[in-house]
Amino acid sequence: MTIVERTQVFLLPDLGEGLSEAEIVEWRVAVGDVVTVDQSVVEVETAKAVVDVPCPYAGRVVTLHGAAGEVRPVGQPLITIAPLDGGDEPAGHATYREEERAGSGNVLIGYGTGHGNAARRRRRPRLAVAPEPTDAALADAGETGGTAATAGSDRAVAALVPGPTALVISPIVRRLAREHGVDLGTVRGTGPGGVIRRADVEAALTVPAARLAAVPDPQVASAAVGDGDGDVIVPLTGVRKVIADKLSRSRREIPEVTIWVDVDATGLLETRAAINAATPDAPVSILALLARICLSGLRRFPQLNARVDTEAQHIVQSAGVHLGIAAQTDRGLLVPVLRDAQRLTTAELAAELAATTAAARAGSLPPARLTGGTFTLNNYGVFGVDGSTPIINHPEAALLGVGRIVDKPWVVDGQLAVRKVTQLSLTFDHRVCDGGVAGGFLRHVADCVERPALLIAAV
Repeated sequence: MTIVERTQVFLLPDLGEGLSEAEIVEWRVAVGDVVTVDQSVVEVETAKAVVDVPCPYAGRVVTLHGAAGEVRPVGQPLITIAPLDGGDEPAGHATYREEERAGSGNVLIGYGTGHGNAARRRRRPRLAVAPEPTDAALADAGETGGTAATAGSDRAVAALVPGPTALVISPIVRRLAREHGVDLGTVRGTGPGGVIRRADVEAALTVPAARLAAVPDPQVASAAVGDGDGDVIVPLTGVRKVIADKLSRSRREIPEVTIWVDVDATGLLETRAAINAATPDAPVSILALLARICLSGLRRFPQLNARVDTEAQHIVQSAGVHLGIAAQTDRGLLVPVLRDAQRLTTAELAAELAATTAAARAGSLPPARLTGGTFTLNNYGVFGVDGSTPIINHPEAALLGVGRIVDKPWVVDGQLAVRKVTQLSLTFDHRVCDGGVAGGFLRHVADCVERPALLIAAV
C-alpha cells in the first residue's frame, strides 16, 4: 500500500448545536509539518465562538484545505495527513484514536479525548506587526471590555515590540481590518502598550472614507466603502448575521408582550453591601443577586422557564433553569448559559457569572456554553439607559431586563425621600402564559428587590 493510499483526511467536525460552517482564522501548522494525535492544527471562528480544532491523526501534513478567511462547511475536508516516511509514527501515538475507529466523531480540545500527554492548551495567536503609522489622522478609539488576564497577555506582547508600530495580537482584528480596508498603521490601539483591539478597528470604520487606507482588492473596497458620500457598508456576516437571523426569527414566531415596573433598589444595594462586608473574599455582584431573585421567581412561576415546540404543538417546561446572561463583547451580543443555575448558592452564582462573562468577552467559551438557555437576564443598565423592550432569546419564553439604578424621589411611609430606583421589564411569550402569571413573576421579582428579606424567606 502506498503512502497516498494511507493518507487520512480530517473533515471539519460538528462544532456545536446548529452550526453548519466555520471560518478559518489561522492555521497552526503548514504543509510538511509533523503533527501528533490531538494537536491543534487550526483556529476557526463559528457564529458563536473562536475555537482551536485538534486533529485526530498523527503524521505529516500533506494538504491544508482552505486558506485563512475561507468558510468551510461542516463535513468537508480540513486537513490531509500522511504517515511519516517508512510508516513510522511519533512514539506513544496511534495513527488515530480508538474513538475514531468506533465512529464516535472528532472532538474539540477541552471536551475530553483520553490522552494524558496530548496538547490541550489553547495556543496564543502569533503577534502580527502592522506597518509604521502614516501621517493620516489616528482614529478615535472605542470602549473595550478586556479582562485582567487579557490585559496581562497584551502587556507581555507589547513589551516584545518597541517603538510606535501598530500592535495586533488577534487574527480576528487583522481580518476585520483587511475586510474593511483599514490601515492598521493609522489606528491607535487602546489596549495596554498600544495593542489594537477589535473595538479600535470598529471605531476607525466610523471616520470619513477619505481617512481609510487604500484597499488593494477592488472587490473588498466596494464591499467595505460605499459611494462618495462617505458611507461605510459593513457586510452582514459572522456573529452579526447570526444575531440578526435569531432576533428576526424571534419577532416572527413569538407573540411577545413587555411589561415593566419601577422599583426601589435601595434595600438590595444595602443587602449586597452587608454580604460583601461579611464575606470580603467572595464578593457578590448586583447581577448575582438579581439572578438569585429570578431563580426564586421561576420556581414559583415555572411557566416562564419554558419553550414552545411548534412542530409537536406543545409547551416544554424545563426541569432545570439554564440561565442565560446577555453580555456585550467585541464580537457582538452573546448569551452565555449557566446550566442548572438553581443548584448554585448565591456565592457560587456570583463566581460563575464573573468567570463566564469574562470568558465570553475573551472569546474563550466553547460553543456549547452559548446554547440551550431557558431564561435570560439582561442588565442593559450598564449602558446608562433606564428601560427597554428586549427581544426574547429564541426559543426561550421570557427575558428580564434591568435598567440603570439612579437616585430618584420616592415616597417612603408617606414621606418623600431620595432612593435608588431602577426599572424592571419582562418580555414574555404570550403562548406559554397569560398576564396573570407574567405579572405575578415580575411582582415577585420587584418585591424581592425592594425587600430582600422576602427572598431569604422563600429559599
